[in-house]
Amino acid sequence: MQWIERLNEALLYIEDNLEGTISYEKAGRLANCSTYHFQRMFSYVAGFPLGEYIRRRRLTKAALALQQGQKVLDVALLYGYDSPTSFTRAFQALHGLAPSQAKKEGTPLKAFPKISFSLTIKGEQEMEYRIERKEAFRVVGATLKLEKDMEQNMREVPKFWAKKAQDGTIARLCSYLKPGQGLLGLCTNSDEKEYWVYTIGVAMEEGTPEGLEIQMVDAALWAVFPGRGPMPQTIQEVERRIITDWLPSSGYEFGTGVDMEVYLDNDPNNQSFEVWMPIKKS
Repeated sequence: MQWIERLNEALLYIEDNLEGTISYEKAGRLANCSTYHFQRMFSYVAGFPLGEYIRRRRLTKAALALQQGQKVLDVALLYGYDSPTSFTRAFQALHGLAPSQAKKEGTPLKAFPKISFSLTIKGEQEMEYRIERKEAFRVVGATLKLEKDMEQNMREVPKFWAKKAQDGTIARLCSYLKPGQGLLGLCTNSDEKEYWVYTIGVAMEEGTPEGLEIQMVDAALWAVFPGRGPMPQTIQEVERRIITDWLPSSGYEFGTGVDMEVYLDNDPNNQSFEVWMPIKKS
């Protein structure tokens, strides 16, 4: 229950700063997790990305300000838009009309209310998992630098997989796999760096094939969740249920470390996989 309360503290911080700068790092600290895990947790619990929620709340408040007689330019700047053009585009996308029209009495507008979370544990479907402590290991693979924006990364990472499949990198990585190993998708998401790194790779004790990079994964405690089914919807559903069903009553919370996806075969229509989430005792 504690993590829900902390998540709501972070949401209150966001609500109080809609007219200013919102720091995802500070929101994550309030929720007692990394920026990466805060955005991920929010999107799975709320059902939409954090950035989208902030946009909708700002544009809801912007509509109220316009109806109270404030100028379009002033409202645009107040809610974080650099120009009237970008503000008008975003406003029309949500409300279906231009900001100038919102000033007229009787104009229909859309309101997106602020949200808060409460905990309901249904227990309708069991989840198989194991807790595993793994020593540090070495990975070689192809890497992609990511902005600290989960919404953007949900678009960039699939493109990266497609690109590496097309240029033969994934097939080459699979050729290095030993029995029992799987192809890895790693997200290194430390708040100490200015960017995150996503790696498609394989565990390899020594040697670095040409064109690939080395990444060391620190020792950590993980909760490991197996799954099988069509991709990507099956793994996304497992990740959602980890946060909404398993985590609240587990006695654990997000730990520091690398988030891992382990792909155990090459059938995208019935993929066998494991989700490895770094954890620590609550």
